[in-house]
Amino acid sequence: MGDPKNQIFLDMVPKNADYYFELAMEAYNKGNLGMSIIHFSTAIKINPNDPNSWYSRATIKDQLHTWKAARRDYDRAIQLAPDFIAAIVNRAANKDEAGEYTEAIKDYSNAINLEPKNEMAYFNRGNSKFNINDKKGACEDWNKAKELGADYAQERIDEHCKQKTLQQKAKGFFN
Repeated sequence: MGDPKNQIFLDMVPKNADYYFELAMEAYNKGNLGMSIIHFSTAIKINPNDPNSWYSRATIKDQLHTWKAARRDYDRAIQLAPDFIAAIVNRAANKDEAGEYTEAIKDYSNAINLEPKNEMAYFNRGNSKFNINDKKGACEDWNKAKELGADYAQERIDEHCKQKTLQQKAKGFFN
């Protein structure tokens, strides 16, 4: 593309969106995040209605700590596919990282409504609730995540939820 004597322009035929998506995935798998974004951007230019390209580019932008740009891509993916669970959960995590806990909880709750057995959404919503000092709600969500198979929730439960249980037992003992 850089040789002025031999100019090559991208073929913007819709079927080529898949080709650029695959190139983006190859670049990603090789650790070349910048080239991956370029190829996802090309796929989006060819087919702006593919939520997977928007979502994939957003996840890379998140990895590069360009959260606002990632959020815009998650928003677009969700606009195109309102039940795109992974995009909803990742956007919630993006909001959580930005300190927008209440908004993150709304997204996690939406993901749970769409997929009631989503252990990651419960676990992460518990983390967001904990960040707004809703310890009871956090413990409920972490326990639900554990019940659904998220063994990693046990650490949070042990650290933040067991004390209350012991205090309640002691309170019952003395009453």
